[in-house]
This record gives sequence, structure tokens and C-alpha cells, in this order.
Amino acid sequence: MNFIYLTKVLVCQIHNYHKLKKKLQSLKTILYFSIFRYPLTLEEIHGYTNNETIEVTTIELSNLISEKILTKVGDFYVYANDLDSVTKRLKGNLLASKALIKANQQASFIAKFPYVKAVGVSGSLSKGYYDNESDIDFFVITKLNKLWICRTLLMLYKKLFLLNSRKYFCVNYFISENQLEIEEKNRFTATELKTLIPMQGKVIFEQFHMKNKWVSDYFSKFNPNTNAVLDTKKPMVSKVLEFVFDTKIGNHFDFTFKKITLQKWKSKFDYLTEKDFEIALKSTKNISKHHPSNFQEKVLLALNSKIEEVKNNYNIQL
Repeated sequence: MNFIYLTKVLVCQIHNYHKLKKKLQSLKTILYFSIFRYPLTLEEIHGYTNNETIEVTTIELSNLISEKILTKVGDFYVYANDLDSVTKRLKGNLLASKALIKANQQASFIAKFPYVKAVGVSGSLSKGYYDNESDIDFFVITKLNKLWICRTLLMLYKKLFLLNSRKYFCVNYFISENQLEIEEKNRFTATELKTLIPMQGKVIFEQFHMKNKWVSDYFSKFNPNTNAVLDTKKPMVSKVLEFVFDTKIGNHFDFTFKKITLQKWKSKFDYLTEKDFEIALKSTKNISKHHPSNFQEKVLLALNSKIEEVKNNYNIQL
């Protein structure tokens, strides 16, 4: 009799554990976006879960509301009663629709530079948010062995013609066409790839998505669409420069530009540890990142802090 009773208790506990695991998928997503004070809708939250139907996600969210972990404001699910975040998001969404028009124009312009193979928009704008403090962040894929020439030309344009303004021209992440798989695999990079907006270079982005199927390990509904991605033709001046640098001299210039940039960054950001520098300012033959604030690390630490907060306040282990 005791054996039957214990078996029933164990089955009940296993059932509750699996129910909790499903519920936590929604909660972890909401916690992540709450770092940016960006509440999500039901459809958006569902897109970050492994639930087969949206009805299951609806039930999860209803349970979280009943437990007073979340509050629903209009169509948005808010953590920690941050009701002002809804107004913030709505204003940011309106500005983002205008900023995307500018981003499209800039992406087309960037695609005309020598050795640019593809251009996408990342950062807050890729998630539908933009405000007066935002930049338009571009993700650039370059030709093999020409990343640093490409980057240098874009940086020179920004310094000479835009007076170093990054407001609408923030090109801070480059990879080459033979380094399409993103090395850092975590919730931050998975979210960035899921929300990345490809704008130029249809074929390259299709290859890029194939190389980064690991995102599905975090978000099973990762299904990027490249139907609207364009291909801008290179102007004659870019074709001439590519012809000139498609030589051993070009390879030498690429190596030299990388060396100069890396020396400059090591001097300028000498306060970073070797580990932080490797992540925030990765500089290899095929990768160039310029994130001196190490935003990725800050976000992941903030998420861990939120998870600890939920554990302490609601006795929920994520």
C-alpha cells in the first residue's frame, strides 16, 4: 500500500516538474527582455518557446499572472509591475518603423562598398525598438581574406564624411564569408541571430542561417525568411578597388590594417581583461567585433540576476 502511494506521489511530482519546465520557457524569455524594459505580446513570447501550440503558451502565462509574477497590460506581459515599460515600448516601436526606412537606405549604401557580401540590421532596431539614444547597428559579411580592408574603408567613410557619427552608421560587427558560424553560442547570441534583419546579400544570408542552425537549440521556431533580401550591384569604383586588391598586395594590406587596428584597441581598451577583450573586441582574420562595453557579458549577468531574483521571491528555480 505504501509502495502504491509513493509511486503516485512520484508520478505527481514528475508531472508537476514537466509542467513547471514548460511554464519557465515563457518566464525566462520575459525576464530576458525585461532587462531592456521591453514587454512582449503573446505571439512574441510563443515564438521563443518550444510549445507546439499557442494555447499552451497562453495557459503558461495565465498561471504566471495568477501567481502574481506577471501583469498583463493591454497585449503585453510585464514583469515586476514595470507598467511604464509598455509606454516606452509603444513609443520605441513608432520610431523604429521610421528608422527602418533609414536603415534600408544605409544597408544598400554599405553593400556598394568593396568586398561587402551581405548586410543586416541587429541591436535594438532589429527587435522593433528605436529611441533618441539608439544607433542603427549593422552586421556585415565580407569577402574571404578582405575583411580588414572592407572594415577600414567603411571606417574611413564614417570618420571623413559623417564626422565619426555612429547614429545611422554603426558598423561594429564583421565576419567573412568563410566564418559564417557564430562562435559564441548562448542566449544572447541566439536572440541576436533570431532577430537579425537581413537586408542585402540573399544567398550569403541563406548560407549564414544554415551554418547557425544551433539557434534552434534555444528557439525551436527559428525560421529565418530571406525572401525580401536584396542584392545591390557594385559601382565601378568598388569593382576597380576589388580588382586592385585581389592580389598579394591586397592580402598584405588586409593583414596590416588588422595589425594596426588591434594595436590601437589594445592600447585604448587596456582596462579590459584578456578574456573580456577576446569576447568584446575579437579581432581575427575573419572576425572583427567592436563592443568595448562588453554588452553581451552585461546582459547575461543581468539575466542571471533576474533568475536569482525569481528564485528568492517566488521559490522558482530556472
